[in-house]
Amino acid sequence: MNAFLRLIGYARPYRGRLAAAAVAMIAYGAASAGVARLIQPILDRVLPLHEELGQIIFAILALYLIKGVGAYLSGYWMTDVGQRVVRDIRNVLFTHILGQSAAFFTANPHGKLMSRITNDVAQVQQAVSETLGDLARESLSLVAFAALLFYYDARLALVSLTSAPLVVYPLVRLGQRVRRTTGRSQEALAQITHVSAEAFTGHRIVKAFGAEQRETAKFQSASEFLYRTSMKVTSALSVLPPLMEFIGGVAFAVALWYGSQEISAMRLTTGEFVGFIAALFMMYGPAKKLSRVNANLQQAIAAADRIFQMLDTHSEVHERADASELPRFRDVIEFRDVQFSYAGAEDATLRGVSFSVRGGQTLAIVGRSGAGKTTLVNLIPRFYDVTEGAITIDGVDVRDVTLASLRGQVAIVTQETVLFDDTVAANIAYGRPGASQAEIEAAARAAHAHEFVLTLDDGYQTMIGERGQRLSGGQRQRITIARAILRDSPILILDEATSSLDAEAEMLVQDALSTLMLNRTSFVIAHRLSTVRRADAIIVVEQGRIVETGRHEELLARGGPYAKLYELQLQEEPSEIET
Repeated sequence: MNAFLRLIGYARPYRGRLAAAAVAMIAYGAASAGVARLIQPILDRVLPLHEELGQIIFAILALYLIKGVGAYLSGYWMTDVGQRVVRDIRNVLFTHILGQSAAFFTANPHGKLMSRITNDVAQVQQAVSETLGDLARESLSLVAFAALLFYYDARLALVSLTSAPLVVYPLVRLGQRVRRTTGRSQEALAQITHVSAEAFTGHRIVKAFGAEQRETAKFQSASEFLYRTSMKVTSALSVLPPLMEFIGGVAFAVALWYGSQEISAMRLTTGEFVGFIAALFMMYGPAKKLSRVNANLQQAIAAADRIFQMLDTHSEVHERADASELPRFRDVIEFRDVQFSYAGAEDATLRGVSFSVRGGQTLAIVGRSGAGKTTLVNLIPRFYDVTEGAITIDGVDVRDVTLASLRGQVAIVTQETVLFDDTVAANIAYGRPGASQAEIEAAARAAHAHEFVLTLDDGYQTMIGERGQRLSGGQRQRITIARAILRDSPILILDEATSSLDAEAEMLVQDALSTLMLNRTSFVIAHRLSTVRRADAIIVVEQGRIVETGRHEELLARGGPYAKLYELQLQEEPSEIET
């Protein structure tokens, strides 16, 4: 009920449309009962005595017109409200998910998140758009028919409806079963989405390793589980029609037995009895729909539970209510005894990290894989929050400023280029959507991207495909550098920005990076130590601690961990190190 009430709460802004739909539903229900009410005068006066024929015909036409208009307007307005509610939920859900921390996205596969926005919201959409309208409309119709039954004969109505409570318990039990099974069905859909997204994203690796059959088997397993859970829902829903048929048959038998006695005793006319039976039969349609409505609502509640569970998941990175705007960085960035642990991890990833970087300097961060280098730079824009200690920018703790003002001062270029299925120009201007064409081209020239962009079919308006797959690795990287140049942020993070490129592409990218780093405070993570020789300072990270600090020549002269890393690479890539 909590999930259902929260779901209904999203309809509050549209109370006017709901009120109009309610009026139309009342008109529909009253007209339906009015049609049944005409049966008695037709049998008692029109057919035997030929009286009131014109009035009855007019009443029939008017009632069916009112019924049709009521059905159309109530259906239209309820669907409109439902679509608006679903739109709002989908928008809120997307915004909420996008606002989560990096830890959230690590813990939740992308396929699962996509399933929440698509499959779960679609399940709710059917309930809000159609089921709630049916619930209100058919309930009003039942009330109108019940009132008509009691109008004809209260005792006969009570006798006929004695079997109605018998259906309540089965409906409740079936509804609970449908909700449980629907939850599992939605999980199965999420698994199918996840498996599909992984296989399609990594299609080249799947093909290269001949893993098509293995991925197909994973998909078929998830599909089989979805089939089984869906059939359990179908099994529960299939019980409802015969159950309602039986209850209706019991009510008809009881009404026929009791009504025949009432007619014999002259307490009920034939027209009234037939009108009563007609109204009783006409109740069957709304009652049958309501039994299905209950099942549909249970399915929607199961999906709503999953949606609200996601909405109730809050980011570990909070923006304080009194957070201030961070002025443009000028002086120094400082790590003060920083410690950090990932959620659920036994050991800390960073321990006692302290250093400072002055404005305009380049700090290189080196170390073996898994030492905590990327984690360290991810703390600057608050993708994660420190567990202990503090990071300050010009003396201000990054946790005391707004996320927008903090991240607006940071540009990032990573080994994994993240581009969007849009034009070259739109990708370069991603950090500054209002940039002019001249500014975009200037950034591209500085990143050595302008030349190859002009060779594309539509130049800067060329669509580059999902994740920029129509471009080479070096071209994609230069687009991301152009994006960072155009953003013009004072703080720059380079995370293994050239490690996946060939020698020629790396030379162009390195030159573009040199342009990008001018007059910026740069944090450079590099696997190839030859790329950090000109850094103002180098820190060596081992097992989450800083074990050495200094310039390239100083660290080599000490013969410590940095010198050992350098020597190891000298043996692996002598030609590169020598250059």
